Formats: sequence, C-alpha cells, structure tokens
Amino acid sequence: MEKIQQALERARQQREGAGTSTEARQGHVEDVQSIVYTRTQSMEGKSETQRENRILSAMEHSDYADAFKILSTQIIQRMEEHQWSSIAITSVGGDEGKTTTAINLGISIAKEIEYTVLLVDTNLRKPELHTYFGIKPERGLSDYLQGDVDLADLLVRPGDVDHFVLLPGGAPLMNSTEMLGSPKMCSLVEELKDRYPKRIIIFDLPPVLNTADTLSFVPCVDCALIVVEDDTTKETELKQTVELLSVTNVIGTVLNKARY
Repeated sequence: MEKIQQALERARQQREGAGTSTEARQGHVEDVQSIVYTRTQSMEGKSETQRENRILSAMEHSDYADAFKILSTQIIQRMEEHQWSSIAITSVGGDEGKTTTAINLGISIAKEIEYTVLLVDTNLRKPELHTYFGIKPERGLSDYLQGDVDLADLLVRPGDVDHFVLLPGGAPLMNSTEMLGSPKMCSLVEELKDRYPKRIIIFDLPPVLNTADTLSFVPCVDCALIVVEDDTTKETELKQTVELLSVTNVIGTVLNKARY
C-alpha cells in the first residue's frame, strides 16, 4: 500500500510540474470549483446496486480504489500531454468490464479538484449505464440525436460525486451505427469539449468486435482505452481490435478481472 501511495504522489507531482505555472493551475481550479449546474437533474442512486456493480462512490477506500486512482493519473498525464479531452472506453468482446471501468475512471478523475467529468452512454443498442447507479432517467442521447431536445435537459448527476455528470443513452436505437457516425454526433462531441474548462468526456462504447457502432464513432474522439479480461480475451482478437481502432489514438489497455 505504501508503494502505491508513493507512486500516486510522484505521478501527481509530475503532472503538476509539467509545464504549467502555479498561477495558471490555480485559475483552472477556481474555474472548476465555480461551476454551478442549474438545469442538471440530481438523482439519488441506490447504494446497494452501486456496491453490487463495484462502483467507487458506494465503496469504502480499498486497493480497488487505489488501482483506479493510478489508472486515472496515467490517463490524465497522457491526455494533458497531447491536450486531449475526450476518450472512448471499449473492449474486445462482451462482459469484459468496460462499463465498470468507464464509470470508476470517471469518478476517480472527478475527485481531482481540477477536473469535471461527463460520462456518456454511447452503447445505443443496449443503453444500460444508468442501471449501474440504480437510477431511471426518462430520456438520453438517443432523444438528442433523433429530435430537437436541449442537451442540458438530459444531463443527470447520479448521487453526490462532485463534478461528475452522466448523459444517459435513452431509448435503444436499431440504427445506432448510423446515429453514432452522424455529423450531429461528432458536432456534439466538439460542443461538449468546449463547454467547460478542464472537462474530461468519457464515452462508454460497445465492444469493437460485436458491432460496427464503435468503429463508426471513434474518429470523433481524441483517444481510446481498451479493456481486456484476464484469461478470456484472445491475443489475436486484441490485435485485431487495436488495428481496427487505428483511426484514433489507442493510449493503452486495462487488464480486468486479473486473478493475480
């Protein structure tokens, strides 16, 4: 545990000293702290549901939380290096833990006082990200893409995590590939990136080898992270996934459900 804390502290010091003055960073902190969500709905999730789904906001401090803190530190460092603000979380196949990873990565980043996080459910064929929190929003991204809906009316604060906002998926779409690859969706990504300073937008996407949805959308984002499952994900499939995602910047993989 001590080694983990030392690694976290070193990473934090490196990030703070990477070409940014104290005055400039203080300005960013003040900008983030002053954000007030006037129209964003607040929905109290179910703690038991969140614990069952291994969501950090409902769990006490643990090695599990430290692992995501290390991951979030590495992600922030790489994104800051390239001035990126949008990241896609995907996997090779199903049930490898990409949604849990996306949620916990977002919560971990949001706990940094410099950042706000918007987590977007872009699994439009089977939008279920909200179920991990135990909430039931009425509308979401699919409503925005199909009609004239104000984005601010769709955002949700699930629970009491500061600076962490969710854009639910909404009703399932059969034409999800076309919708995710549409000019309106790419324009939305740019709008979300510009709306607040020091915001990280995380897109929870379907597995790469299951549908064409992810490949249709990833050119719109800055980078991608691939979740793989220990002793399940095949090396050949992972190589195929990395090759298919070459239209964006693959910044790494996360080994999930590791037994050792």
